[in-house]
Amino acid sequence: MTAARQPPKTQPENGLVLFSGGQDSSTCLAWALARFAEVETIGFDYRQRHRVELDCRIAVIARLRREFPDWSKRLGRDHLVDCGVVGQISDTALTRDTAIAFDKTGLPNTFVPGRNLMFFVLAAAVGYRRGARNLVGGMCETDYSGYPDCRDDTLKALQATLSLGMDHRFVVHTPLMWRDKAATWGLARALGGDALVELIREETHSCYLGDRGHSHEWGYGCGDCPACGLRRAGWEGFTAVRDAAEPDNALRRNPTPDRNSSPA
Repeated sequence: MTAARQPPKTQPENGLVLFSGGQDSSTCLAWALARFAEVETIGFDYRQRHRVELDCRIAVIARLRREFPDWSKRLGRDHLVDCGVVGQISDTALTRDTAIAFDKTGLPNTFVPGRNLMFFVLAAAVGYRRGARNLVGGMCETDYSGYPDCRDDTLKALQATLSLGMDHRFVVHTPLMWRDKAATWGLARALGGDALVELIREETHSCYLGDRGHSHEWGYGCGDCPACGLRRAGWEGFTAVRDAAEPDNALRRNPTPDRNSSPA
């Protein structure tokens, strides 16, 4: 049995989701589709090391349109912005072929200074033109790598700055800000049932190294980078709670081998 979906509480407004093709932004896209009359997406090519996520964006959107007809009606245009300048001016493990490590400040060298700030400025510019005042991002201050541009205070300040600078009232939504990765999986299930969980598990990308060759219970990735570690731990926490609450379903998902049967 799949978890029941929450009835949509549609607002007669448009939303624009910062959509990378990862677990968090895909969950936020579902969150927005359950709330706004029309939702557009925006992604950014900043010459990221894990550029495979740009392909995942296409796959996620296609499956949402095909498998979720109610949401498909609300899912509008997708925008892809060339942000190659971010890759040119940064020297990080997300934009260079270098080992992931922590610097003297305690931040991992996967932090790309100014990245999320630029993304929101560009999203606001597109939202201004497209009539979307609701900007939705997957930033989180719970299970995260300490990036300062993912913090709640940063996003609140940015909302005020964007609204003042464009003389247009924007609202920055961060549905995952106070959710850990296990709760993020749980939110996906509450929004779209097991079908959405499977879509996110199979199609989204988190691995910093861009590894799509190794499959795990929680999805694809190298299994060793910080992003894979967070995703794996979140999946384990989510499935532990889910299976404890639904033992019969857990047995069907993970059947005990028949000890009397012969090996194939």
